[in-house]
Amino acid sequence: MSDEQRDTGTGWPQPAEPRRPSGPAGEPDPRPDAPDPDELSPLVPPTEEPARQEPPASPPAEEAETQRIEAGPAPAEVDPERPEADPERVDPERVAVAPVPAARRWTSAGVMIAVLLALLGFTLVVQFKTTSTDPTLAATRQEDLVRIFSDLDSREKRLQQDIEALEESQRQLRSGEQGRQAALDEARRRADELGILAGTLPARGPGLSVEFRPGAGKPIRADRILDAVQELRGAGAEAMQISGSGGSPVRIIASTYFLDGSGGSLVVDGRSLSGPFTITVIGDPKTMETALKIPGGVAASVAGDGGTVNVDERGVAEVSALHAPMKLEHARPVS
Repeated sequence: MSDEQRDTGTGWPQPAEPRRPSGPAGEPDPRPDAPDPDELSPLVPPTEEPARQEPPASPPAEEAETQRIEAGPAPAEVDPERPEADPERVDPERVAVAPVPAARRWTSAGVMIAVLLALLGFTLVVQFKTTSTDPTLAATRQEDLVRIFSDLDSREKRLQQDIEALEESQRQLRSGEQGRQAALDEARRRADELGILAGTLPARGPGLSVEFRPGAGKPIRADRILDAVQELRGAGAEAMQISGSGGSPVRIIASTYFLDGSGGSLVVDGRSLSGPFTITVIGDPKTMETALKIPGGVAASVAGDGGTVNVDERGVAEVSALHAPMKLEHARPVS
């Protein structure tokens, strides 16, 4: 037993009288109407009725607010009948089905598809702008555009006639008794056409006579003549020949080449021609003349070099120059 306890004679120590605690928790109550701590005893004899204490007065508002801040937020009460109301309780089902943010749903395949679609759109826009703006047609006059459209219509009609002729030949070849004779006639016709294209047969028909005269001190270049030949072929020319101021004409076929010679001359398939030069061509006169005089075409190019291009329409143009047959060394027919 401590000194503060004494023996009561029963062998049990008698509790010591209450002592006021020390330290910060034992400081006197600052309230003015607080009871004296010496008057309160934690142990009251059974025979005595404890004194009735008055409820302590509420502290001032500022002190209550300070105590509430120091104590921290009060724990949330949980309803036992509604466990889902617990804010700290985690529902595994909600966690499993929680939506994934949109930023995380982008995969590598989605990014690749988006990039390809963007490139496709950019390509379509560039192609549309490129095809919709043609500087050549934008600078062409309305009269020239009308002639071009008319030439295209004429070429379409000519091609349609060729298709009808081929279909008629096909029907004749399948007609029975006349099939043999029709096949023979068709073979001869094809041979004549190939002979004209190859330059081994003369040709006659409507066409043009195109004369190229050089300017002062500047001859007609070989590339200008080649451009004229290409324009005439594109306009439907079927047979052509070129001649100079002297010498015999030269037949123009697919393998014909042009070179610049000395003194303003022109070398065609190894034969030298002196200017001015004249190209005789068989085909649709209107279509070929339009092709030569289109803005920025052959006539404009020659005029820019100081020369002139004179085009004369011929009701009957004759292409009499012949080209020697080419001797084949490597090619063999497949049959």
